Amino acid sequence: MRFVDEFRDPETARHLAREIAGLCEPGRRYAFMEVCGGHTHTIYKHGLEDHLPENVRLVHGPGCPVCVLPMGRVDDAIAIAEHDDVIMTAFGDMMRVPGGNGSFFDAKAAGADIRMVYSPLDALKIARTNPDKRVVFMAIGFETTAPSTAMTVLRAQAEGLENFAVFANHVTIIPAIKAILDSPDLRLDGFLGPGHVSTVIGCRPYEFIARDHRKPLVTAGFEPLDILQSVHWLMRQLAEGRCEVENQYSRVVPWNGNRRALEVIGRVMELRPWFEWRGLGFISHSAMALRPEFAAFDAERIYDVPGVRVADPKACQCGEVLKGVLEPWECKVFGTACTPETPIGTCMVSSEGACAAYYNFGRFSRSRVREATLLADPVVRR
Repeated sequence: MRFVDEFRDPETARHLAREIAGLCEPGRRYAFMEVCGGHTHTIYKHGLEDHLPENVRLVHGPGCPVCVLPMGRVDDAIAIAEHDDVIMTAFGDMMRVPGGNGSFFDAKAAGADIRMVYSPLDALKIARTNPDKRVVFMAIGFETTAPSTAMTVLRAQAEGLENFAVFANHVTIIPAIKAILDSPDLRLDGFLGPGHVSTVIGCRPYEFIARDHRKPLVTAGFEPLDILQSVHWLMRQLAEGRCEVENQYSRVVPWNGNRRALEVIGRVMELRPWFEWRGLGFISHSAMALRPEFAAFDAERIYDVPGVRVADPKACQCGEVLKGVLEPWECKVFGTACTPETPIGTCMVSSEGACAAYYNFGRFSRSRVREATLLADPVVRR
């Protein structure tokens, strides 16, 4: 890749669209899930759905780590932040995520010392300059961000920084995909594999999807032509009767993953027996915690956290959006009570959330126009 324009060429996009249309079987409808929230934003921002045939649908998946965090974990983090000796640090996406008792911004306004950082190393720097406080880093993300958290813990240990801790909320992608495959209310023909996660874990872990569930998966990049080419590869597999894992994002993703990143994750972290996901419930071995030998840096061991389950607001349908059962605009409060300025659910808060993407880029996409047309048809209304 030399220039980004190579991946946004209109004529190439039209060519791929024609190829995809030519692979469609008459009368058949196709549904492919893009697991990653970054893919969702590319699809909406560049209007990629308008390049696809009417019978090819892209379904949004649970690939946004902020979106899948349950409200109870936000409340647990706020409970830690309310200690007088604590400075809580978090990525910007986390600041407005609603818990049962408000958000980080609400807790900060009430007096808690909560600061936005751009990396866990920023939190480590704050710990060095505030020796009388314990600095807690709110660690979130899939396997993509787990190596940086693990490396920061190792650095804190090497420096002997006893006032640094991590509140770990790192989740793993494979159990979430398994939960989606086991969902009885969703029928999929294939997957656009997550690009960022795959830079760490590679493509090999997805092989069970093709082998056991007979669903093709193509690990996709994040430019418009990456997405369209990945859909074309999925359609070609289905047309040829194949179910395989293919790597469209080979310029970045190694098939076997990043060995050093995986090693540092394994050294510092271990799988939890179970973890709650918003919309998907409790999934076994789907998240990571610090190993016992790093207990001195584990905020969950240092502080008593409430650990209370908090039900989502009744009006919020983030769970259904995360599972791909509903489109964002089908949520009852989308664009009215729930907006990026006044979010009710996490999907409207995160920069990778499907609702935020739809609100910012796609409110007038073909799905909503089509529904408006149908509702205006007197035959349909009868």
